[in-house]
Amino acid sequence: MISKLKNKLVVACFAFGMLLFSYIKVSADEIKDEKESIEIEADSMDYDYNLDTYHAKGKVVINYSDIVLNADDVELDNKSKVATAQGNVFLKMGEDYLKGDKIVFNIEEKTGVAYDGQAYYARNHFYVRGNKIEKTGEDTYFIEQPRATTCDGDSPDWEIAGSSMNVTIEGYGLMKNARFLTKGLPVLYTPFVPFPAKTKRQSGFLVPYLSYSKSKDGLDIEIPFFWAISPQMDATFYQRYIEKRGYKQGAEFRYYLGDHSFGTWYGDFIHDGKDITEKVGSPTGRDWDGSHDRWSYYINHQTNFDEDFYLRTDLRKVSDKWYFKDFSSHNYYLEHYARNEDDPFKKVPFYGDKSLRSLESTARIYKGWSNYNLLGMISYTDDFAAANNEATLQKYPEVIFTGIKQPLFSTPLYYEMKGTYDYFHRGEGQKGHLFDFNPAVSLPISIGRFAKITPQFSLRETAWEREDDELLFGKEKRSGNHLTYTASVTASSQISRVFDMNIFDWEKVQHEIKPEISYVYTPDFNQNDVPDYMPLANEQNEVIWALTNTLMAKVKHKVKDKDKGKDQKQDQDTEQNADINIDKQEAYSYLEFLRLKVFQTYDINEAKRSLVTAGDKRRPFSEIGIEFDLKPHKYFSFSARNRYDVYNGWREMNYDLKLEDWRGDMLTLGYRYEINRIEQINLGIKALITKNLIAHYELRRDELNTRKMENTIGITYYSQCWSLGVDYSEDDDDSRVMVRIGFTGLGGLSIR
Repeated sequence: MISKLKNKLVVACFAFGMLLFSYIKVSADEIKDEKESIEIEADSMDYDYNLDTYHAKGKVVINYSDIVLNADDVELDNKSKVATAQGNVFLKMGEDYLKGDKIVFNIEEKTGVAYDGQAYYARNHFYVRGNKIEKTGEDTYFIEQPRATTCDGDSPDWEIAGSSMNVTIEGYGLMKNARFLTKGLPVLYTPFVPFPAKTKRQSGFLVPYLSYSKSKDGLDIEIPFFWAISPQMDATFYQRYIEKRGYKQGAEFRYYLGDHSFGTWYGDFIHDGKDITEKVGSPTGRDWDGSHDRWSYYINHQTNFDEDFYLRTDLRKVSDKWYFKDFSSHNYYLEHYARNEDDPFKKVPFYGDKSLRSLESTARIYKGWSNYNLLGMISYTDDFAAANNEATLQKYPEVIFTGIKQPLFSTPLYYEMKGTYDYFHRGEGQKGHLFDFNPAVSLPISIGRFAKITPQFSLRETAWEREDDELLFGKEKRSGNHLTYTASVTASSQISRVFDMNIFDWEKVQHEIKPEISYVYTPDFNQNDVPDYMPLANEQNEVIWALTNTLMAKVKHKVKDKDKGKDQKQDQDTEQNADINIDKQEAYSYLEFLRLKVFQTYDINEAKRSLVTAGDKRRPFSEIGIEFDLKPHKYFSFSARNRYDVYNGWREMNYDLKLEDWRGDMLTLGYRYEINRIEQINLGIKALITKNLIAHYELRRDELNTRKMENTIGITYYSQCWSLGVDYSEDDDDSRVMVRIGFTGLGGLSIR
């Protein structure tokens, strides 16, 4: 039996080296251009001097850089730099691998061929098998008789098979004579199919949208195409056919020139051929018996000159007030809606469905200093509830200069100020200029450790100048001004106590009470001569009280040795305070798990008002405002925002409950109530029936008008490489069934 031979030789490393094998010199004095070392293990190895060829047999293992080659037999032609490996060949390059019965590889050109092989690309979890897998370049492959999938195992749930395929890593694959197979059975054929084989941006078609509506749109197909213009720019073109309306064309352009300048531009157009008649005579009704040109655009841009100086535009416009109603099931604005601005390219702040009542566009420039800031802004609003937009008040421009609260020279006084200029414009009604200047001075006084009193005095000068032809109360008054003042005093305190606890890993709980009371006085004055675009200064002679209770827990955590530094770093990056006792391997965080604030106003003038009629009653107490937040655990949260009228009961109620568990089950429940205006229930349930099967239910119901806003029930099965879901939805004027099919690595398809 031949003993195992282990050779560790220093060999020449070629400059572009993705080496499988290397030329091995017999003597050390013949080695030239030494750069890296190769480790070779084999049962036996010999060298043919005439052919300049090396031959290794038996459990061959070659290590070079991040490359590992395993085979039964390896031969290297040192002249052509071509290595031939046979028998259980397995070539691992980083996290990717290539295996087959035989692999021929050119070391210098990084090209080669695997026969009866399989390639795996870890970044995409992508497998490709073929009779012949040819590596035609560093990142390009050609495969004969390919079978591609993202499923694990020898019998994948789905595959795409074809006659040939070209693949570019970080790009796309293109397969000819493609067949889609499930468990080996063909279910779909196409002459060719492109698919992604990338993690970076690359031009190509995106997942299409397909739906069917019997009454509204008919067949609805959208095929987006993504164009990666450069690392800093890209575009998406939306080609959409709506059977009962026509062709809708859209385009999105995005650019990112670093943190200092970035933005998104979008626009679409359709020559809508659908006849519509509804609620004729009402402000939102229409009688369309012919084609209409309909469009929308969205422009979001931001340039940061420095951290306190920026320019931003948020321009949104649609051709008509019915745009979002007609395209409520699918549009660009729904797909890019975001509750925050974490993604600089997903900043649509409104939910673009048929319930949208108005649309505002703004452009602003902001400059800040240490104690002052200046904001210039232009805004325009489309009111969809109005018969036309001519009477809607617009501001362009608006200029606001603000001085934040700061010491007044070397005195104990503090001052702040705000100056505003507005030009109000509209097509119908009064319009013109408005100037407002509001400086204030205050004097905080501490009384011991637990109380503070702050008197404040502010002036307000308001001036206007009209530029319309309307008469105001029969008089042609074009300009004027008013000067008034506000005097106030606020007293507040802060009391707290710490209690020892031993529940939920809570060591201590701090209860803090913060009472506040203010008196505010603004005199009454004649404002009958002011234009209707000018906000009125309200007379005040009021006492305002507020009481805030908070409960904060000190929570103990165990710290592993390897996590000490990470926990300290996370503590610096979070808003919650925390301490870490390294010796005891313990960490502490602080959780504000309960907050309750109650506030109300008492109107002294109303309390002293003379009664006009026998049934007249004084009502000096305002509505009681209630803010409540409870979050004792990461799996539970509850909040309430209510207003209670002490004379007539509840005016507004908003409740939000969220329950989760460690598996991912979730229940959300919301209730919205505003007297004579809104009463709405929102319910969401997600249940993990098994680790692969998830059911969900969503309900939005308008109780005030007794109608369904949305009612959806569905179930989704998730496999390792595919998903299948079915939803049934109803709303006040439509119902639909949607089938969702997703393939890992290929995207998804929705059929409605």
